[in-house]
Amino acid sequence: MKQFWISFLCLACLAACNKPQPADPLAEVDFDQPAPTVPAQDQSQEVWVAQVGPEYITRAQLDEILETLDPQDRAFAQTPIGQRNFIQLLVREKLATLDAKEKELDKSEQYLDALEDKRAQLTEIYQNYARQLLLRMWDNHQHEQEALKITDSEIETYFKKYPYEMTIRQIIIADAQTAETILRELKHKKNRWKELERQYSVAPERSRGKELSFMPGEFIPELEVVAANSPVGSVQGFVKTSQGFHIIMKTGERRLSLKDASPRIRTILENQKRDAALDALQNKYKVVIYEQND
Repeated sequence: MKQFWISFLCLACLAACNKPQPADPLAEVDFDQPAPTVPAQDQSQEVWVAQVGPEYITRAQLDEILETLDPQDRAFAQTPIGQRNFIQLLVREKLATLDAKEKELDKSEQYLDALEDKRAQLTEIYQNYARQLLLRMWDNHQHEQEALKITDSEIETYFKKYPYEMTIRQIIIADAQTAETILRELKHKKNRWKELERQYSVAPERSRGKELSFMPGEFIPELEVVAANSPVGSVQGFVKTSQGFHIIMKTGERRLSLKDASPRIRTILENQKRDAALDALQNKYKVVIYEQND
């Protein structure tokens, strides 16, 4: 639509100039005459804005295209000069399309392959949307049934047990042997952390070199336990998870206020109840996870 609008603006600029204009497919159209309607066989009785060969451009089609423009551009396109230039642009597109079909470009391998690729993309987008929509509706239903309801009392109880936040750094290693070697080195030389992280970590690039802060219940359970039982400044590991072998350095711990912690605790407890509901469904639906050979 961006190129479409650039062409429209060029036409508008030409119309605003006093220079002679090139021949125009709509030059003979009297815009002051009432627009005719499509033939009687078209039961919709749409109002024409233009006819190009055997095809029509209707008011409804024009309005639909105008709705895709920015408000400022749409306002100009709805002025008399803007509307005329916009219709002229649609006519030119229609002319090019008719000529392309006459030359059978729409039957070319390039055209058909491109359409098939786009159809596959749109199918994937539709399927992903349908899946996400159903998940949102299931979650909303859980809320409506109060299956995920969290009380203030539950939040306060959780806070009494976990009123703190921990901060760590981590290096994720692909294999246990390398993790053991790096852990041994860091136990003696913590100042090599950044160097070894750059060299060996398989963590996503965006998370490397960054500190991670979390309350108990917000992070990977195995790492939460290690961090909770480690003094600040210590290097611990290695801990195996589905991501790899983790070496962690605890860099901080601080107590939170109930006010600050409450929204986070509510999310933690909701996730726990959601997980419990999904775990219960495994008794209803058969679940088999097959081992993958990497």
